[in-house]
Amino acid sequence: MWMETLFEGVLRVLTPLGPRYVKPSFSERLYLLWIFRNFHTLPVKVLSSRQQRWIENICTQHGFISLHAVSGSWEARVVGTLEQRPPVEVADLPARRPNQSVTEAVPQFAADVQQQ
Repeated sequence: MWMETLFEGVLRVLTPLGPRYVKPSFSERLYLLWIFRNFHTLPVKVLSSRQQRWIENICTQHGFISLHAVSGSWEARVVGTLEQRPPVEVADLPARRPNQSVTEAVPQFAADVQQQ
């Protein structure tokens, strides 16, 4: 199984459109095995900027292949899975009014603390 992955393995990239597969060269698979040595799935954020650029180059250089091109027991041939999730945009929240009971309690609490 390990030898199949080394000689015929693919990189799975999880995108918002679904999983995509890249067929890297032998030396690239060797490096990918090193990257995914401890975890089978990694988010992009845990990779160094150099590794991120390197994987982007692989994806553009080799392009994505279809799942049918990965015939046989394709699950055994996945070197690793890279999660590429879209950045989460935080919407501007409306301004909140202060809670009246808290506003009244704070000066009383501060006065009690000063007396002690």
